[in-house]
Amino acid sequence: MILNTGSRTDIPAFFHKWFLNRVSEGFVYSRNPYNDQIYKYTFSPKNVDCMCFCSKNPRPLAKHLDELSEYRQYWFLTINPYGRDIEVNVPSYKNVIKTFREISDNVGTNAIAWRYDPIFITDKYDLDFHIDRFEDIASRLNGYTHDCTISFIDLYQKVIRNFPEADEVTVEEQLVIGENFARIARENDIQIKTCLEGTLLDQFGCDSSGCMTQQVIEKAIGNNLKLPKGKYQNRECNCIFGRDIGAYNTCMHGCRYCYANSNMKLVKKNQKLHNMDSPLLIGDVKDSDVVKEINEPRYIDAQQKLF
Repeated sequence: MILNTGSRTDIPAFFHKWFLNRVSEGFVYSRNPYNDQIYKYTFSPKNVDCMCFCSKNPRPLAKHLDELSEYRQYWFLTINPYGRDIEVNVPSYKNVIKTFREISDNVGTNAIAWRYDPIFITDKYDLDFHIDRFEDIASRLNGYTHDCTISFIDLYQKVIRNFPEADEVTVEEQLVIGENFARIARENDIQIKTCLEGTLLDQFGCDSSGCMTQQVIEKAIGNNLKLPKGKYQNRECNCIFGRDIGAYNTCMHGCRYCYANSNMKLVKKNQKLHNMDSPLLIGDVKDSDVVKEINEPRYIDAQQKLF
């Protein structure tokens, strides 16, 4: 089983105590956001192929890495150079870099990647700003990771509502960013990846196969995976997202470009429903709830170690 903690919210930043309780008890409940079905996943180091963590502030959970040492891990950490006007409750990027390096020293450079996402252009955050800050961050991460995924802002209706001054990045601007970012990344032994952005930047040596592909997870855990065809794939890319145990409208970072939150009023309401002793991230299981147990197998090919 691939356990995904971060496509819907930031568990390492805001729910690390709850997560560690789930690890201790060996199971978790996850409510399907589209039909309210509850799934139960039983997990242990024996059947979890990889725990995937996506976060903008991994520090709270990173303090407890010793409690996760029996699990194979992959950390996908967003480090953007934006200020509090955009990422309201996110620590400064220099502080996140410090935690990134500590995690890398613990899990290894193959099991951690940098995400610079989303990229948008405003008067304050122009092309020169992005190129300058990207070079600063890349130089600080040199030797601590080999991968960086970049993406350009998607103007969903909720994003337009919460961030009206944001504009799409033009093709010309994407080309300038792609060429410069690829050059800077090469200088720091980092491969630029894109996800759901087409192949426009491949001409600069970027890899457009996706951010969390089977190959990425295999490199992180040092083993090949024998996944059934199409397993975990639910987007128009090659990424595999595993069993997501998060919940939408729960992340307190308050990023104005966020796709996972509708508004902060709803986020604060859901935060009040969080019980760190519940098997569910938000709320408790009701008598009327139907829980479906998912018996997820192990997919590691024990005969095919990568190194």
